[in-house]
Amino acid sequence: MDFTPIDLENWPRREHYEHYSALGCTYSMTTRLDITALRRRGRKLYPTMLYHLAAAVNRHEEFRTALGPNGVPGVFSEMHPCYTVFHEDSETFSNLWTEYTPDYEAFCRACRQDMEQFGANKAMNAKPGVPENTFPVSMIPWTTFEGFNLNLRHGYDYLLPIFTMGRFFEQDGRVLLPLAVQVNHAVCDGFHVCRFINELQSALDG
Repeated sequence: MDFTPIDLENWPRREHYEHYSALGCTYSMTTRLDITALRRRGRKLYPTMLYHLAAAVNRHEEFRTALGPNGVPGVFSEMHPCYTVFHEDSETFSNLWTEYTPDYEAFCRACRQDMEQFGANKAMNAKPGVPENTFPVSMIPWTTFEGFNLNLRHGYDYLLPIFTMGRFFEQDGRVLLPLAVQVNHAVCDGFHVCRFINELQSALDG
C-alpha cells in the first residue's frame, strides 16, 4: 500500500479543496440500486456488494483520498472494505475487513473466511490489524430507507467515503437496494458520486 501526497501547487482541485475545507462541508446522497440481476444469479448479497463497492472505489482517486499525518491530502494506491457484522444475542456489531482483489471469486472466499474466523468475536474491531487504507461499509437489513446520513464530530477532516445499505425490496418486478453514499465535498463533487453510482449499477447489471 502506497500513500502519495498530493502536489497542492499543481492540483487542479486545489481551489475547490481549500474552499470546502474552510467551510467544513460533507454531504450524502441516497439512491436505489437495481439488484434484480444479482438476485437472479443467486449471488450472496453482502460479499458481492462489498466487492463491487471496492472495485468502484479503487477506480477513482477521489474515493481514495485522505489526510496524511502532516495534514496534507494524499491518495492511497488501493483500498479495502471495512464492514459491519451483527451479533443477535448482544445486539451489537463488530467491524471486519477483507483485502480487496479484482478476482471476484477470490474476494468472496476471503470475505467468507474472515466472517467464519472473526465473525463471532464481539470486539468492535473483530479482525486485528485494520490498515489505514480501508473505507467503511455498513448494512441495516431490518428496514429500507429513502435517506441516511452520519453526523461525525470530526467529520470535516474525514475525506474517505462511507457507504450504508438498507433492506432490499421489490417494486414493479424489480429488486431494489437503498444505498447511502457520504462524502467530503472538499474532494468529491456531485459529478463524482453520480459517476460512481452509475458505474456501480452497470457492474450489478452485468
